[in-house]
Amino acid sequence: MESLYRKLAAASDEYEFDVDMNAGALTIEFEEPRERFVVSPNSPVRQIWVSAHVKSYKLDWNGSAFALEDGRTLEQLIADAIRVRIPEFTL
Repeated sequence: MESLYRKLAAASDEYEFDVDMNAGALTIEFEEPRERFVVSPNSPVRQIWVSAHVKSYKLDWNGSAFALEDGRTLEQLIADAIRVRIPEFTL
């Protein structure tokens, strides 16, 4: 999560969104239209939960990374979610 936070923080000025990390949870906020993505660890079940675009995702630990059933990693999921708003976004 720290690595993802650093990458998003570096990109946030160029792509005009805010990113914050507080108590292990990562938030990404957009102004117009107003929207927030939340990334939260759920340590007891070894998952990361993501809320983005009125959907929720649960990523499981696969031995090397947190990933969805389709194989996308947390970083890929977040980049895909941001690209819905900012098509030219790269992470």
